[in-house]
Amino acid sequence: MTTPAPLNAARPEPERAELLTWVKDQLRAEYGERPLDPRRDPMHELISTILSQRTNWRDEDAAYQELRALGNWDDIIAAPTDAVAHAIRRSNYPESKAPRIQQALIAIRDSPSGYNLDFLRDLPVKDALKWLTDLPGVGIKTASLVLLFNYARPVFPVDTHVHRTTTRMGAIPKMGEQAAHRALLKLLPPDPPFLYELHVNLLRHGQRVCTWHRPKCGACVLRERCDAYAQYGEHVPSWKG
Repeated sequence: MTTPAPLNAARPEPERAELLTWVKDQLRAEYGERPLDPRRDPMHELISTILSQRTNWRDEDAAYQELRALGNWDDIIAAPTDAVAHAIRRSNYPESKAPRIQQALIAIRDSPSGYNLDFLRDLPVKDALKWLTDLPGVGIKTASLVLLFNYARPVFPVDTHVHRTTTRMGAIPKMGEQAAHRALLKLLPPDPPFLYELHVNLLRHGQRVCTWHRPKCGACVLRERCDAYAQYGEHVPSWKG
């Protein structure tokens, strides 16, 4: 009987890349193919993703709708910050997010293209990521989501579900989310449809099966190649990210 490698033991890079391709195929069989079609316009994607931080999607959407009830982007900039915080109260940490959203909107408004972000389609990816992450409240996950979802750029967003699942699988060693963006992208093909489908199906899998507490390993289609399952069986510990 082969002894499983310790969790987060370093696998050769080609093996980890092949593992991620296998994961994508298994999740497609489980959840279906996910075509890369923008779900909302770029400004909506950007602001909603800021709101989504530490927030579930229902509260994120409710916060966005109440925010837009204040008016157009210029109206939101001009509104009292307390009013913006109240509008997005369904999102966690509204007092922190409100001024950042207003500051980000000011920076976008004052840029050469204003609220039209379509110039990001043609910028080198590195420059597009820098432009977005220079905005207040925008980190690498938010920037990557906008670039992949709206402009089909070859980047790979890593949220808490993607991070947790790929770490437990052994695709990457344990590391922070920002480092995980670089580590995973290095292993993946520069193919936006591939990256998109893997991202959204990993997110769904992390929400439904590979949960942070008491993951449902018995129902997991990935368990045969999962380092955490090999080590712990159906008693994988809670995620300490």
